Amino acid sequence: MRSDTMKSGLERGPHRSLLYALGMDEQEMSQPLIGVVNAANEIVPGHMHLDTVARAVKDGIRSAGGTPMEFPVIGVCDGLAMNHSGMRMSLPSRELIADSIEVMATAQPFDGLVFIPNCDKIVPGMLMAMLRLNLPSVCISGGPMLAGEYQGQSVDLVSVFEAMARTRKGEMSTAELSALEKKACPGCGSCSGMFTANSMNCLSEALGLALPGNGTIPAVHSQRLRLAKESGRRAMGLLQEGVHPGDIVSQDSLHNAVALDMALSGSTNTVLHLPAIAAECGLELPLEVFDRVSRNTPNLCKLSPAGPHHLEDLNRVGGVPAVMGELARNGLLATECLTVTGQSLGHNLDQLQERASDGEIVRRLENPHQEDGGIAILYGNLAPEGCVVKQSAVAEEMKVRSARARVFYSENEAVEAILNQEIGKGDVVVISFEGPKGGPGMREMLAPTSAISGMGLDREVALITDGRFSGATRGAAIGHVSPEAAERGLIALVQEGDTVRIDIPGRRIDVELSREEMETRRKNFTPPQKEVDSPFLRRYAQQATSAARGAICRTY
Repeated sequence: MRSDTMKSGLERGPHRSLLYALGMDEQEMSQPLIGVVNAANEIVPGHMHLDTVARAVKDGIRSAGGTPMEFPVIGVCDGLAMNHSGMRMSLPSRELIADSIEVMATAQPFDGLVFIPNCDKIVPGMLMAMLRLNLPSVCISGGPMLAGEYQGQSVDLVSVFEAMARTRKGEMSTAELSALEKKACPGCGSCSGMFTANSMNCLSEALGLALPGNGTIPAVHSQRLRLAKESGRRAMGLLQEGVHPGDIVSQDSLHNAVALDMALSGSTNTVLHLPAIAAECGLELPLEVFDRVSRNTPNLCKLSPAGPHHLEDLNRVGGVPAVMGELARNGLLATECLTVTGQSLGHNLDQLQERASDGEIVRRLENPHQEDGGIAILYGNLAPEGCVVKQSAVAEEMKVRSARARVFYSENEAVEAILNQEIGKGDVVVISFEGPKGGPGMREMLAPTSAISGMGLDREVALITDGRFSGATRGAAIGHVSPEAAERGLIALVQEGDTVRIDIPGRRIDVELSREEMETRRKNFTPPQKEVDSPFLRRYAQQATSAARGAICRTY
């Protein structure tokens, strides 16, 4: 066992003494040591219950003859960090999470690991560490939050963001907003729509790194605890079978994750996280793959913010296996891929009784919401390396449009202009210098997109940025523009009043400027100066790569 390097042999007497200090006995010390990576804290609603999930995981490990040893990681709540400087810490925290787990699992040589994430950058950060360490491992999330209810309607966090703008516009009273605030997020779990955390928790099933049900079983259901126990047992099973994450993740399983992403209409943040996960095992997942898979994979689900359903609704009709079953039925998945069950994806789907599409929450391929996937990759002179849009959440009349540029060099300036009703029909809000280097940190921008929707402009106004968007974003929100402004991308040179041409079906985005005008502007342009007080963010800005490559940090 790997842990024997820490606990076995005469020279390890001092090490055993320290293990005895923990209350460990000889029996526990003789068993495999399984690290339990727990993101629990009292800050993130998706994490407030993870100690309960961890107890179930540890029960599963013990029942299979292992000894669990739990340790923590940090976690940023993107909702609480939104629309202020704290959001600059969110994407970089993904790298810190992966690095800190590597430190813990190398300094203390565990035999296997169980990862317990549940929000935004914590899920990909843990999956990156899982592939980097390549120990027998299972991911078991804390599960999604239930949707709230207000005035007879299902609501969630994005409902509150949009209500803020309606209140500013005078369409809601502050008392109504206050009542909605108390109803939208009814308890623990990752926010209830197909936002980033839930997207990644679902895709972990397609990657083969989590058991069926990981993405959709609600946080408050006892079935979540049973799944946690089984995840603990499977970590021991994988150790005995000699199966590692590197045996599971392949180009085919990455293809499966992208195909599921397109069918589910997942968060655009997945286009950052899946390439980062792939890179940890020496694989590449360029934007071209997302575009190619999107063109061939229909959009089968419209969960919030794209539609009225939530994760609990998807779970009720069979969860991720129902979607993957529909894709597999039509030859759109590589079903021979190995998973943490110890069996192939195809075998898992055959064993599940509720994998048939219900026809509404999960559409059949003969009747999709749209013929191509939920995410589209656009190219053009504004984004020669590509940019990303959640096309399933874009109104039809916004998919092809020429618009007048309204230019801002920060998210905060743009939000203020939108809420002050300075943005009108036919405008496109352009926010530059918010990319991985220029932010620094590539802030998530739910506030401006929600303000546009709340002002009733989501069918009239587009938003383009080298920053990124929350999975809760809807409307013509086009992000990850690469190269970013700080890397001398053309988005830095767009000026007030320029015409921007958007063609989502044609996968194009261009600003109507002559080459001569571009060069003139480039020679005369002085970039805005940002004071960056954080040493951590200064280091991240130096190391971060393009969003087109997942905004991963360079290794030297």
